[in-house]
Amino acid sequence: GVDGTTCSVLTYLSQTEDFCPPRDGRNHSSLPWHQKPQAISNNSSPAMKFIRSRVEKMSERWIQAGLRMKESSNNTVSTQMRVLLYPGALSGSVGQRFEAMVERGGPLGELVQWADLSACLTILGHNLIFSTSQHQLHSLIGAAPGRGSCPIQRPLTFDLIYTDYHGLAHLQGAMGLAFKHYQCRFRILDSFGTEPAFNFASYARSHGYKTLWGSWDLQPLQYMTMFPHTPDNSFLGFVSEGTVRKGSELEPVSYKKDRIAVVYGKQDYMWQGKYEYVKVISEELETHATVYQPPGHTLHLPSLIRNHGLLTQEHFQQLLRKAKLFVGLGFPYEGPAPIEAIGMGCVFIQPRFDPPHSSASNDFYKGKPTTRQISSQHPYAEEFIGKPYVWTVDVTNKSDIREAVKAILRSEVKSFTPQEFTCVGMLKRVLGYITHQVQRCKKAQACPELETPGTPTSLLTKNFKSVPTWPPKSALRVHLAPLGQSCVSVCRRSSLMCEPALFHHLNTPAAFTRLGLSCASVLPELNHLFPSYSPWGRQCGLQQEPLLFSCVAICLDCL
Repeated sequence: GVDGTTCSVLTYLSQTEDFCPPRDGRNHSSLPWHQKPQAISNNSSPAMKFIRSRVEKMSERWIQAGLRMKESSNNTVSTQMRVLLYPGALSGSVGQRFEAMVERGGPLGELVQWADLSACLTILGHNLIFSTSQHQLHSLIGAAPGRGSCPIQRPLTFDLIYTDYHGLAHLQGAMGLAFKHYQCRFRILDSFGTEPAFNFASYARSHGYKTLWGSWDLQPLQYMTMFPHTPDNSFLGFVSEGTVRKGSELEPVSYKKDRIAVVYGKQDYMWQGKYEYVKVISEELETHATVYQPPGHTLHLPSLIRNHGLLTQEHFQQLLRKAKLFVGLGFPYEGPAPIEAIGMGCVFIQPRFDPPHSSASNDFYKGKPTTRQISSQHPYAEEFIGKPYVWTVDVTNKSDIREAVKAILRSEVKSFTPQEFTCVGMLKRVLGYITHQVQRCKKAQACPELETPGTPTSLLTKNFKSVPTWPPKSALRVHLAPLGQSCVSVCRRSSLMCEPALFHHLNTPAAFTRLGLSCASVLPELNHLFPSYSPWGRQCGLQQEPLLFSCVAICLDCL
């Protein structure tokens, strides 16, 4: 009977009613949502054409990278997993709007990442299904139709599900009560990142961090970013097409460069307020653009600009290989194009933001689950690559622009691709995530009445509540941050990286004692600033919720 527990309710709905999937062995005809997922027909949408084209174009490079990685390491073999890639932004009404922009100069960064992720997982030997169909999602994951509370049958069809925020909402609707049970299997492609304070739902609501995104109570490491914004999330990245390899080493290449600048901005609204900036550049270099021109629409570009309209990726790359300068207008933010341009021998020039842009001051970042202060169009390029490949200028200062351009013209810059944006770099990174993040999963509580007899439970039917064992404690180096500085900035000054998996070693009174800090009182609390030390009153704050451990949190009145 029903005794009030979730398991008894689900058993009743399965055995007495026909609402839930029947237990194995019951005399039921097979219901349509129990069928094994079938191969998905090819999707001919513009987004899928782009993804398919990129994978095919780079396939030989991926294969060679996989062979090199296999030769150099004995750790590349892992258990084959069944993986679903479900970009929710390409499905339903949201997908229709996104698709409409693909051929009109809309952002392609997310598509680049989905293409490279699918290639990467394939090379690592996993079994993939790539779907953009919300309609087929129920059958793919073995869920009953509708938005009921009925869970899917175990084991889940897929060991890992890569999706985005839109897809996460679709999965929650399809999986009902099983959503929490399997949330350890989700990986969220999240270009700009989700900080812990925004992720933990009850804390976000009560402390002013609730936004349209976030509040899913996932492990922050399950959010996978375009660039390494914060160690709290996992940096997934992508592969630069500008990468050139000779033998086993990355080789800088000197492309024959003309006195050409290419402007990064495919829609004319991106040029607003930047004409004087571009004019200064066009005085020194022949300046080209690739701005989309809608039928019957007149573009208002400076007369000195040679506009090619939208180009195919191949033709755009041919233009970059000839260009000396790639010109950022300030938007789009943090895309892959500057990294690929630098990989083709261009110098990237971009606007400095003073004051920095943030979710508190900028419409684009408003509502995004991050407190980052964006100092330029591409902070990664500014901070981690820098001169001579990247110049960040005050675009309101013509002298600053002119001096930068002349210095760039005097320089001889070869192509450059950071290791993390190569095929091998991404393969190693994804392999590491699959290997170590999976080990952190802990067996989830199951309803024995609903388990299929004789079916082994996947390693991934777990959640992330276990104490992390990687990296090992021996990797820990402890530094005390000054007031008003995050762990990220303090660690970076010492050429270290903040590692959230090590926070639990510091979340004890003994850890404060080892740092020479005397605690007059110890305060356990849900607080994304903890563990921390307040010199006023010598108060030691301990974290009660591991999901709130944060590398980027800044405490203005504690260490």
